[in-house]
Amino acid sequence: MAEMGSKGVTAGKFASNMQKKLTRAQEKVLQKLGKADETKDEQFEQCVQNFNKQLNEGTRLQKDLRTYLASVKAMHEASKKLNECLQEVYEPDWPGRDEASKIAENNDLLWMDYHQKLVDQALLTMDTYLGQFPDIKSRIAKRGRKLVDYDSARHHYESLQTAKKKDEAKIAKAEEELVKAQKVFEEMNVDLQEELPSLWNSRVGFYVNTFQSIAGLEENFHREMSKLNQSLNDVLGGLEKQHGSNTFTVKAQPSDGAPAKENKSPSPPPDGSPAATAEARANHEPEPAGAAAPGPALPKSPSQNSLPAVVVETFSAVNGAVEGSGGGARVDLPPGFMFKVQAQHDYAATDTDELQLKAGDVVLVIPFQNPEEQDEGWLMGVKESDWNQHKELDKCQGVFPENFTERVQ
Repeated sequence: MAEMGSKGVTAGKFASNMQKKLTRAQEKVLQKLGKADETKDEQFEQCVQNFNKQLNEGTRLQKDLRTYLASVKAMHEASKKLNECLQEVYEPDWPGRDEASKIAENNDLLWMDYHQKLVDQALLTMDTYLGQFPDIKSRIAKRGRKLVDYDSARHHYESLQTAKKKDEAKIAKAEEELVKAQKVFEEMNVDLQEELPSLWNSRVGFYVNTFQSIAGLEENFHREMSKLNQSLNDVLGGLEKQHGSNTFTVKAQPSDGAPAKENKSPSPPPDGSPAATAEARANHEPEPAGAAAPGPALPKSPSQNSLPAVVVETFSAVNGAVEGSGGGARVDLPPGFMFKVQAQHDYAATDTDELQLKAGDVVLVIPFQNPEEQDEGWLMGVKESDWNQHKELDKCQGVFPENFTERVQ
């Protein structure tokens, strides 16, 4: 018998819910057809619009933050692989091997710390912020249903009152249902009328805290990373001093399937100049008596002895680019700064993309944006005097022949 009673209650509840859905559907049809008036609250509708806007903005921010974190993790892995490569090519007898290994460990720890703090101080806060929206959204939808119930009960009560034959018992019951429906609706309505404006206003403080946290963490990360990069530059500088006589310049290669570009050939330096002497030596020509001291050698293919120089140039360029983008140390130098050279004699530019050089000019060497554009024997740079005056690469950068200069730093 108890089991039959339980089934009866379940069936009765199911029938009641079906009846409510049917009544609501009928009420909405009548309202859409204009045969029944609908209770409107423009202020609440504006609150709902704000709620939906706030939810959409928060969801997008959460998605973009997760993408940012994934990018940080990918950069961490790439940086780790790059440092592992350095450890592999750094031979045991080269100076600074242990220091470079320690710098790589600290680099790895710094990336992990940065990612974890972003998760703790930004992503988890973001998740908590968005966690309150589903419940409120559900209550907004429920309020809408209760408003339809209230309108339906009101219309039913009004129809019974205006009927030609009044049934007082039905009117009394309808009035009771109306009061009940109104009470349920108003309780939910009052709560949401208070919560929605408060939630809307809270977005300002949340955005401020979130982006301040991200900005502060990123600023600190780049500051500490800049210190590590400077330390690595110092280590590589020590390696360069020991193997400084071996030079190596990267030569751009045409992409697969693309025709080789015509290389720009630098004009030969004046006879008797240091670079001219170096060029003569490179071509195995006898050096004339009384010639000036030889300048830097022309670019040549890397040999076993030149490998330390390759390592120094490569990782110095990487560190320079990181420091330039990080906004930490060396802010007085152009982004990607690699090293300085000094013109040993005048060079008259023959094209708009070339630098006009006077003997004694100091040039800050930077990498080519597209390595394929670099011709053998040419470097990209900006005169130090122009950089100190303008601080804008677009206005004063250009290419120049390497054999007209000598590296000074």
